[in-house]
Amino acid sequence: MLRLETETGWWLVTHVDHAHLAGAFAEKWGNELFPLPEPRERVMRGINAHDDGWAVRDQQPQITRQGKPSAFSVELVGKYSAFEEIDLADYLAVRERAVRMVAEADAYSALLVSMHTYNLLTARADRSTIQPQQLPLLDAFLTRQLEFQQQLQDRLAAEETSTALVEDHFRLLQAMDNLSLLSCVDFQKPASLLHRLSLRDGGATEVAVEPLGERHFRLAPYPFVASPLVFHLPARHVDGKLFTRAEELQSKFHQAAPALLAVTITR
Repeated sequence: MLRLETETGWWLVTHVDHAHLAGAFAEKWGNELFPLPEPRERVMRGINAHDDGWAVRDQQPQITRQGKPSAFSVELVGKYSAFEEIDLADYLAVRERAVRMVAEADAYSALLVSMHTYNLLTARADRSTIQPQQLPLLDAFLTRQLEFQQQLQDRLAAEETSTALVEDHFRLLQAMDNLSLLSCVDFQKPASLLHRLSLRDGGATEVAVEPLGERHFRLAPYPFVASPLVFHLPARHVDGKLFTRAEELQSKFHQAAPALLAVTITR
């Protein structure tokens, strides 16, 4: 789940809808500066489905020790440090399921998702928020992910998949995931799309993200096919800032009418 605080409560977005927004961004990627991703269908599948493993869990949102919805929030942008709020074993099981679900459809897509998962839990995770006795659980998970990546690469060996191309598509998944996260929490500070992204001329560049208003962002250099682009993010609004029981939050979540929040991207 992802959360965005309002005057009276929270907008809640499921991981699946967040990933679908990332996929919608990716569908518009590419112009005179930035190349289209190929093999397109496999890259799009990886981006669009990278959080499908969260579908069941997000139907029963939980609360933190403080009583807030347990979810990715604006405070976590740039550094994932919410491990004190989650059951690590359950969290890792969801992450592993997400990768395996994609692998059932396509090895290339699953490789991208596994690389994304590994990066999240190494380069961006704050290990200091994990209880020391749980670190072996995380490290064992990371080892399994590397082993699974090798298995996927072995399955793809006959296709002579370029390592550089895989890295390009991994960085694109990361970028679209990050832009979706910024949109879901309405991040109002300058940011970037994490990595230097490949250009048609063989170079690479960082893409800056500048907030212009409510879920409205300017990107430079501009990587999409047209400008402006308007996307619609499914969300549910729950009233109340703190909850005494998870069941209270769950009831309000399921009773809330689904809404579509506009996200605007401009040159």
